[in-house]
Amino acid sequence: MTSEPDRALQEIGDAVSSVPDTAIGEIVDELLAARRIACYAGGREGLVMRGLVMRLFHAGLDVHYVGEMTCPALGAGDLLVLSCGPGRISMVEALVGVAKRDGIRLLYLTAQPGNPPAAEADRTIHITAQTMADDRQSAAVLPMGSAYEIALFVLVDLITNRVRLRRTESVAELRSRHTNLE
Repeated sequence: MTSEPDRALQEIGDAVSSVPDTAIGEIVDELLAARRIACYAGGREGLVMRGLVMRLFHAGLDVHYVGEMTCPALGAGDLLVLSCGPGRISMVEALVGVAKRDGIRLLYLTAQPGNPPAAEADRTIHITAQTMADDRQSAAVLPMGSAYEIALFVLVDLITNRVRLRRTESVAELRSRHTNLE
């Protein structure tokens, strides 16, 4: 019988592998085409999205987290990156409305691409993982949306690596943008 840690790692690995290499390339295309980028997700996904903001900042992009005092107004030429594993969160739906109203491109990461507001996004990336939307009768080791959140964290670094390579920057250049105030 497979151990609980091995099953947990399998759940995460399956979720990360569910995102094709071409989809990671599409995410990078969206990020590099944007003048400014803002990111948002609720709960633990929000912590992961803050990690994406940090890494993209290290990669030299103009990126911000929604709700922070330094997040600028976005408009045409900008990108809003939203993650909503279960697919329906009121704050995410409200931000989609703002993006549509103001001509902001929308990149949407979710495990439930059939749920609103995925159809309104310019690009939706499906991460196949359990979330709170489908955990009631699950035999998964990781509770609620943990597999989605952890897979998203791994994907953040894969995306950042690809951004760095496309911008032909070294790891040393990324490190040069890391804070010295720690």
